[in-house]
Amino acid sequence: MKVSFYVLTENKAQDFLGFICQLTQTALNKSSQSLLILIEKDDALLSTLDEALWAQDDTSFIPHQRLLDSNLESADIDGVHTDINNQLLAPVLLASYMPADFKGIVLNTTIRPVNNFINATSNTLPTRILELIKPDTVSTEAGRAKYKHYQQLGYELTHFKV
Repeated sequence: MKVSFYVLTENKAQDFLGFICQLTQTALNKSSQSLLILIEKDDALLSTLDEALWAQDDTSFIPHQRLLDSNLESADIDGVHTDINNQLLAPVLLASYMPADFKGIVLNTTIRPVNNFINATSNTLPTRILELIKPDTVSTEAGRAKYKHYQQLGYELTHFKV
């Protein structure tokens, strides 16, 4: 599995939501897979990101769906995300958990590795992980720990300074 670390400069970190929107749009443009933006349980951040994705710029938006804990039983059928009633979900999902059998790209904004969010009974892993590292001590230390974790699992690691 490929894991890309994006080490943010102070300027990019100040526009954290803008960078998430930009990276999300880039990932959608380069892939037909769904993308999950993984966020710690923080309703304020989820709401702010939800608004930012709808108003990404003056002429466009990024279609997405916010998953609540009540949506925990989502499934993946042939790479297209559906809920338990087989209703299509948006190509971008916002959640503080990993939906069951999620097979797309994960943009991780948390301080924990994505593997910590994968259900032990799940048979699938994401196809790619995008890790965001802010220029503060907590995020940098967590980034180093995640890098070692993924390295021990044998994942293909790259990093970019942005």
